[in-house]
Amino acid sequence: MGLSEGFWHHEYWLPPGATWEDMKESANIHYPQPQNLLLCIPGALLLIIVRSIFERTLALPLGRRLGVSDKLRPKVQPNVMLEGFYVLLGRTPKEGDLVSLAKQSDLPVEKVKIWFRHRRAQDRPRVMKKFCEASWRFAFYFTSFFSGLGLLYDKPWFWDHTVCWLRFPQQPLPSALDWFYLLELSFYCSLVATLPFDVKRKLAKMLHYMKWKRACEAVFIGFAVVFIISRLVIFPLITYYYFVTKFQLFLISCLINTFLMILQLLHIFWSYLIIQMLFSVILHGAKRKDARSDTEESDRSEAEDLAKNEV
Repeated sequence: MGLSEGFWHHEYWLPPGATWEDMKESANIHYPQPQNLLLCIPGALLLIIVRSIFERTLALPLGRRLGVSDKLRPKVQPNVMLEGFYVLLGRTPKEGDLVSLAKQSDLPVEKVKIWFRHRRAQDRPRVMKKFCEASWRFAFYFTSFFSGLGLLYDKPWFWDHTVCWLRFPQQPLPSALDWFYLLELSFYCSLVATLPFDVKRKLAKMLHYMKWKRACEAVFIGFAVVFIISRLVIFPLITYYYFVTKFQLFLISCLINTFLMILQLLHIFWSYLIIQMLFSVILHGAKRKDARSDTEESDRSEAEDLAKNEV
């Protein structure tokens, strides 16, 4: 038995008694094939290219038209010594390092502190970049949601979740749905590939960047309700109850269920944070700072520094 055959052996991937022979395609019946998963790699690369084009040609002009603008940040004076420390040793030097750097560069300690604060601000993603990223995710999620709705609304398992696992694993899949699921997988693979470069903002942040406060709060409340119902009720009901209790466990199902249980714990944790934020929005409104913000230093500090530089 070759390495590929051993990896795809039916005892690992299918319930007891089922083999890959049971899932052979015919003229009228299409089954998902495991090798099709490899198509998500070129799919992810294609989506990254599409995203780059979308952000440059659509999201950027749209943001400008809607009034999204980057805040003016203080300029950092070139300094080879401080820049070397910043790149090699750390973005936030300790007090002893600040004193040493001040002596070596012949600058007051306060000036060195301000230089590092401005340098950190320079590296923070600008508002327009955040808006473009959020726009791409919104466009994809919006399109995929309604596409999925159009593909699934007439399927029995869309309305009755007990049918999801009926005759598993011999479940024919229409070609359109097969490509739809492959597109979804490719999208999340593309997000993994761009993870080091993304700002990771939510969809509602688009409204925040446009300063549509009421609309932002309304979208967040809607998101919270949908998230809690779908992740704490529907997801565990379909996944655990019907899959775990109706079928004998096999190797891959044990691994998948382990990951799904970890994911469910994360859902509970995220729901707790969302509920906290929800009460903050409802009870405190603008008086409570947005816990989702990724600001390192306050805008007030930047504004003060900018004013000093101009003076």
